[in-house]
This record gives sequence, C-alpha cells and structure tokens, in this order.
Amino acid sequence: MHALVTGGTGFIGSALVPALKRHGYSVTVLTRTPKESAPEVNYVTQLEDVKQPVDAVINLAGASLAAKRWSESYKAQIVASRVAFTERLVKWMLSQSQIPSTFLSGSAIGYYGDRGGEVVDEGSHRGQGFSAELCEMWESAALALDKREDCRVCVLRTGVVFDRDGGALTEMIRSFRFGVGTWLGSGEQYLSWIHRADVVRAVLFLLDEPRAVGAVNLVAPHPVTHRDFCRTLSARKPTLLNLGVPDFAARLLVGEMADELLLSGQRVEPRALQTLGFKFRFESLDSALIDIVSRTKR
Repeated sequence: MHALVTGGTGFIGSALVPALKRHGYSVTVLTRTPKESAPEVNYVTQLEDVKQPVDAVINLAGASLAAKRWSESYKAQIVASRVAFTERLVKWMLSQSQIPSTFLSGSAIGYYGDRGGEVVDEGSHRGQGFSAELCEMWESAALALDKREDCRVCVLRTGVVFDRDGGALTEMIRSFRFGVGTWLGSGEQYLSWIHRADVVRAVLFLLDEPRAVGAVNLVAPHPVTHRDFCRTLSARKPTLLNLGVPDFAARLLVGEMADELLLSGQRVEPRALQTLGFKFRFESLDSALIDIVSRTKR
C-alpha cells in the first residue's frame, strides 16, 4: 500500500509518517522543504514527482493559523494554502490512471464557530467567522470527490492537538514554567483537545474503516474549559498563582485571531469515531498531560 501525505513534515505529519510505515505503507511526502529519502519514505516537492500509483492520500497541508497576525494578505495565504491547494490535489488525483481509493483531508473544529457551551457534533451546522468559512471551503474542495464510488472521502475536523515539542501546548504551558498558570479572557470558553498519539491512531483507523465517510471530529471525548485546563495542568506542574489574561490584552497582542482562536471555543463530541468503535488512548485531559509532562522531563 502506498500513501501520499501532504504536510508530512509538520507537527502531526512528522508523527504520522513513521506510524504509516509501521502500519505497512510505503509513504511519499509532499513538502516544500526537501529531505533525503529514507527506507519506505520518499520526499517530493511537487505532485508531478509522484510516480507510483497511490492508494491513499492524507492531506495535512496548510499555512499555520497562529504564525502571525491576520492581515488580509495573510488570510488570503491561509485560504490558498488550504482551499486552492486541495482543489489542485483533487485535480491531480482525478488525472491519475488509478485514482486513490481513500482521501483523508484536513479541516478543523473552527467549522463550528464560537458556540459557547453548546455541545456540537458532525451533524451540527456551520458557525460564523473566518475560521468557519475557511473550513467550509476547505471541506468542499475535498468533497468534490465524494460522489465517486471509487474514492472514499473523510474530512478531519481536528481539535487542539497536544504533545511535547510543538503545537499549541508549547505556548499554553509557557507561563507554567515560571510558576504562573494562565487562561485567556473569562476562561469559560471550551477547549476541544486531542493527544497527538490519538490523532495518529485515528487516521490509521479511518484508513482501514470502509464505513468512515464525510466529516469526522478528531477530538477527545471530554472537552474542558480553559480554566479547567489551567487547574488540571497546575496539578502536574504546580503554580504559585493562577490568573486570567484580559480580553483586551489578547486582542492587542494578536488582533482578530484572538476572537477567532483564543477567546472563543467549541464543545465538540467525537460522535463519528465513537459510533465506528474507535477507542481513545487518552480520554481525559489529565491522562494526556501525565503522559506529555512525564516525557518532557526525560
């Protein structure tokens, strides 16, 4: 079996590629930064360099939402790196003599917009705001293949991914190293999180599960508020005090992104994964943080 992974050198992709190898796949990684190919992994910089037939495509490519302030030009770059690229990827897939039988394409729980304490799942309607509109366009580009009987499509609405050495947790844990626990705004906004190990396990599960189609929420079963996150992490990395960062300070630091990503939240259930029988390794935030913090110390 041969898998093509876009975004395969990123935070999720770097953990997924070796797992795919262990799962029996040969892997081609499409990346802007070429690397020396290794056994069962080939790195290419353009789709035209993929020579062997591909059985599965896993699309994780996209410019970081949190890399810089959201100017109009950077928002256009975010859209192009997801929507326009996915459209190009789908066009390439359709041009192949053997169309990949499985397409797992990235999305995010930003699809649901700011929903307060409302519980949402894959059947919930799209929310409001740039992130929600971006996710809808991104998913629509991938679902252009959905009507084909020879290609199964899943869009991966991924939550906030936690692990050591990267991702959101690197920033969220920063103040704790100085004995200060923090949350943003009221702290009552929900954080739908998932351990990176469970993201990788879920992707492998979805590759093997023929019943998996359409939207799939990649989140742990028990979302928490930002205040709860602070309290849970404080039990693992003791703090001298816990305090909130006012809304205006977050907006001053990062602008529009604060309202979209930091001061709002979604209380998301992984209904599709649970219905299909997927078993999480890290169901509770505490279990995830115990694992991550213990490995960080080594």
